[in-house]
Amino acid sequence: MKEDDIDHRTAWPVNIGRAADLSGISPKMLRHYETLGLLGDVVRTDSNYRQYSLADVHSLRFIRRARDMGFGLDAIAELVSLWHNRKRSSASVKRITQKHLDELAQRIEALQAMQRTLGGLMNLCPGDGRPDCPILDDLAHPAEPLCAAAQTGTKLYKPATPAAPRRNTPRPH
Repeated sequence: MKEDDIDHRTAWPVNIGRAADLSGISPKMLRHYETLGLLGDVVRTDSNYRQYSLADVHSLRFIRRARDMGFGLDAIAELVSLWHNRKRSSASVKRITQKHLDELAQRIEALQAMQRTLGGLMNLCPGDGRPDCPILDDLAHPAEPLCAAAQTGTKLYKPATPAAPRRNTPRPH
């Protein structure tokens, strides 16, 4: 929804459903953000229904954008506070953003390591009818050096060989 649509085509204040539509946040999350204090005091009717102002909807859109960028709720609370503070220091905003960027880099690095490990395990898995599966083995015993073998391409399983003929022996019950 365009900014102009919010400002000029809406009769203010709006109820929670309309605020949710205008901000792209579910009514449940709106209530949650209000409970966390991210919105400040929301006006209520005599019947105790929430009434959201244009400023509230702008704040909700700010929160949604921050969530879309992956900021956590604590960082969002700080950012909302800084956004509303006209005497803020951009250094504070930059510090919060740098911390988030560093956390994102660590998560990306961890995801890439998982991707390499799973790719290596996929290469090790014969994917045939045998029950041997290095993927399941690694999931069951992650402390074992199978991950290192997977990353280097080391084969841990022998290729399938014909099974030896079975003897006719009774099975234990």
